[in-house]
Amino acid sequence: MSAPTTPADLVILGGGSGGYAAALRAAELGLSVVLIEQDKVGGTCLHRGCIPTKALLHSGEVADSAREGEQFGVKTSLAGIDMDGVNAYKDGVVSRLYKGLQGLIKSRKITYVEGAGKLVSATAVQVGDQTYEGRHVLLATGSYARSLPGIETDGTKVITSDHALQLDRVPSSAIILGGGVIGCEFASAWKSFGVDVTIVEGLPHLVPLEDESSSKLLERAFRRRKIDFSLGSLVSGVQTTTDGVKVSLQNGKEYEAELVLVAVGRGPTSQGLGYEEAGVAMDRGYVLVDEYCQTNVPTISAVGDLIPTLQLAHVGFGEGILVAERLAGLPVVPIDYAGVPRITYSEPEVASVGLTEAQAKEKYGDGVEVLTYDLGGNGRSQILKTAGAVKLIRAADGPVVGVHMVGSRVGELIAEAQLIYNWEALPDEVAQLIHPHPTQSEALGEAHLALAGKPLHAHS
Repeated sequence: MSAPTTPADLVILGGGSGGYAAALRAAELGLSVVLIEQDKVGGTCLHRGCIPTKALLHSGEVADSAREGEQFGVKTSLAGIDMDGVNAYKDGVVSRLYKGLQGLIKSRKITYVEGAGKLVSATAVQVGDQTYEGRHVLLATGSYARSLPGIETDGTKVITSDHALQLDRVPSSAIILGGGVIGCEFASAWKSFGVDVTIVEGLPHLVPLEDESSSKLLERAFRRRKIDFSLGSLVSGVQTTTDGVKVSLQNGKEYEAELVLVAVGRGPTSQGLGYEEAGVAMDRGYVLVDEYCQTNVPTISAVGDLIPTLQLAHVGFGEGILVAERLAGLPVVPIDYAGVPRITYSEPEVASVGLTEAQAKEKYGDGVEVLTYDLGGNGRSQILKTAGAVKLIRAADGPVVGVHMVGSRVGELIAEAQLIYNWEALPDEVAQLIHPHPTQSEALGEAHLALAGKPLHAHS
């Protein structure tokens, strides 16, 4: 082993959302940074997650627009889906963002190391025969696509989301195991491409972490789109057949399709990386941290999918920035994870921030006030021909503690909802703000008008 290089202020293992955000912010604050990544900077989100899946969903939206142009008085037809073209478009988006990110890393004078790293002490990471010593180490090794016990993914008939993003054809039919965010997004995109889709979810509802009313609205919309789903029953077996795959459920039902997508969530990438040997406290593969993302080892922090917080790229960004600022000696505030926006980019979209109705009742008792504003009263939503609702949850005579939305493009509205929740706004305060007409953002304003006792385009 060669002699250690000059110690850096911060050595980061993993160049995904959390790792590179910490690197950029730390360098900005004058710290010397080493960023180690075995694959490509940008991680899962940029290369195998958020960005490519949203590109697929946009291609699906264009396909639906072509297919359904007649209802808007435009004579269009869908000639077909060119998967090579779809993949070229998707990969082009990823490539441009990747190049931009590489340029940012270079411009901030960050030492970028390509290779598989391993934690070898409380202050050092080894890559090959080179050791990188740091005043502090940040673990940001992300996550991998989980499977279910007894189900082997083969990349052709039984696939993960990673494989799904590389498909060179449109399958005739697909069974998706898991009705969470990943499962619902692929179901939506594939249905737009003309795939016969069935979702299998063991819990009683799709997107089970969302407010139950949002789940029900999404289920209604998926039924309308002829996306089939089975809820509340677990998988008992998956068998490959000559033509495809057969999935058996514990309730006795069986489904057959060309392929199966296993979308049961993501697990932390932490095995064999030296974490436990360095004394880092772990639980089920996750690295345990305090509210400032610091582990039980004072010189080691961890962020992103590796720790048991929300597995969202923007959470990784926030955690990475928090760690960088803490190490630079700036005052930092712990993240309120309930105040982080969450979006499922299906058609329709599901967006939320704050507490669900059930969580609010648990926290505040029966004094919780709930208001649902139907998008039927929103002009822009009628123009877009989307159905759905904005649901507000308020603590008794207090601020709005939850905002839940379902409908086309509502993900773009959640930023304002985030401010309402995080700034503890009262309905009367939001009702004073005049929202532009006709926009979907108006639905958020109208919901607050109604909750403040002065409904406009809403039945009281």
